[in-house]
Amino acid sequence: MLRSGPLLMKIKTPVSVRHAGLVRLAHRVNPPLVAALRHPWVESIVRLSAVEDALTAVHPLLSLTQVRARVVRIIDETASTKTFVLQPNALWLGAQAGQFVRVQMEIAGRRAERAYSLSSRPGSRHLAITVKRQDQGLVSRHLHDAVKVGDVLTISQALGEFSMPADLPGKILLLSAGSGITPVMAMLRDLQGRRYPGDVVFLHGCHAPGDLIFAEQLATIAGEFAELSLVVHYSATEGRLTPQMLALEVPDLAQRSTWMCGPTGFMDAMTAYCEQQGFDAPMFSERFVGVPLLPSTAPGTPVQVSMFESGSTFATQGTEPLLVQAERAGLSPKHGCRIGICRSCQYVKTSGTVENLQTGELSSTPNELIRLCISTARSDVVLALVNAANPKPPFDCDWRTP
Repeated sequence: MLRSGPLLMKIKTPVSVRHAGLVRLAHRVNPPLVAALRHPWVESIVRLSAVEDALTAVHPLLSLTQVRARVVRIIDETASTKTFVLQPNALWLGAQAGQFVRVQMEIAGRRAERAYSLSSRPGSRHLAITVKRQDQGLVSRHLHDAVKVGDVLTISQALGEFSMPADLPGKILLLSAGSGITPVMAMLRDLQGRRYPGDVVFLHGCHAPGDLIFAEQLATIAGEFAELSLVVHYSATEGRLTPQMLALEVPDLAQRSTWMCGPTGFMDAMTAYCEQQGFDAPMFSERFVGVPLLPSTAPGTPVQVSMFESGSTFATQGTEPLLVQAERAGLSPKHGCRIGICRSCQYVKTSGTVENLQTGELSSTPNELIRLCISTARSDVVLALVNAANPKPPFDCDWRTP
């Protein structure tokens, strides 16, 4: 018997489509909702922090203001290096190859934050950070020793300007040493994903084969990516990688646009060599080492520092950075690298005079962004938090201040 009428079919929506829909919904709903919860009238009834705590109790990935990411896989790259594959919540905005995130966690009651480059290919649903264990590193040791699959980390949106343009040059050199391989590995994966038709050399220096991060992945990519020339330099058998050795390995170095990451001395030597040779091809680098602090010229006279939101105040002692002074006074300002790079400790100075300990510059400009780890107070100062959900503060700020 034939039955006429519409044919009803159950259509299963792909997971990727559902995820994209959730992301769009979160990005559309969150800003006005967070703004409403921050309104003084609403805050007098319920605080945003209480709402965040309630959401976390329902599901650890839920948040109105924070990117949270579940650890879905941990890969042992070498004896001292691990890759943490993360599934972020819907607030994640994506990243460009070469960028980094700030990982925030509480360790033994102390809030800590560190910057780690992304090693995953842009556009992947999962993102990844690759972390080398440092014996004196609070966060890297915790990640290696305590974090397990299923744990949830709080991370920032992707940051940094170490990235590749949409219009790629015809010849590229990806140059790295040690753990500096992390951001350039993301770039290599991006080039392969974009089906880059040019000529790319990936040259990495490390101590020995057992220290080669991403060894298996590099071998796989080299077998699939015909445009790639892979060169690995082992210092244990070949000596330290010098600019002269680089020039021998890459004879057309002068014609290649270079993206480089590694120890400071390594990058300084390579940069100086290319400048001395008068190479015209651009060289881009990523550095996670701060500029040394200069001795302060302040007399060290105690001044008052006031925190706008909390109403807390403390008197400075000596000329140490404001971050150190605040911690000595029993406060716990948000911070990360402590060397002026990651900008985690950035506050709005609404009034007062501060000295930049990297440059020696004095500034009395109101409503300007300063970093507590490299600034010392030269007069009474009032500080205000930068809005975490909307990083532009509620003042007309001078964003030129480093």
